Amino acid sequence: MVQAMSASDAEALAAEPAGHRERLIAAMAASIEEKGYRDTTVADVVRIARTSRRNFYEHFADRDACFLALFDATNEAMMREIADAVQFDRPLDEQVDRAVDAYIHNVEATPALYRSFVRELPGLGQTGADRGLATLERFAEMLVGFVESGRQAQPELDIRPLTMDTAIIIVGGLRELLVIALQRGRDMRELRESAGETIKAILGGALL
Repeated sequence: MVQAMSASDAEALAAEPAGHRERLIAAMAASIEEKGYRDTTVADVVRIARTSRRNFYEHFADRDACFLALFDATNEAMMREIADAVQFDRPLDEQVDRAVDAYIHNVEATPALYRSFVRELPGLGQTGADRGLATLERFAEMLVGFVESGRQAQPELDIRPLTMDTAIIIVGGLRELLVIALQRGRDMRELRESAGETIKAILGGALL
């Protein structure tokens, strides 16, 4: 899965003549959207991908490995969308709004998929914990890079570099807010204003 998509979109992608690995990952996404990860089997994945179990095991050690590959691909797609949304020559407030919009858009487009990540990743033990931590750090590093690019694009603002600790607070806080909202069935759009204003306040104190 390379972009946020519905279950039918993911199933259609899985059936297209793309690389086998990408088709299997898309098939995993489609099955999770339809029935959840716990009820998804390797048989479901290969059926949707229109390939064989042998082909599946050529690419993944087991079902969990395919799930983790989907987790990675989904987060990669989100990071690309956020990066595309941010314009470093624009005011900081506008950049925050655009980044938050892109983040929330990805989650609200496929809520079942993100709920699955929230529920199932901890069940994968140390491997799941390590993957979740690494992803959080990558998002934080991206935010640090955004601020540095903004400093270079607008040196007249004379803002300080963003520390990794502050970036982790921002990214981790936003992620936990969305996790709670997903678990409670809230409308993701309700979070845009409060999340954006909070992040702006933190950045204002940290950078100016």
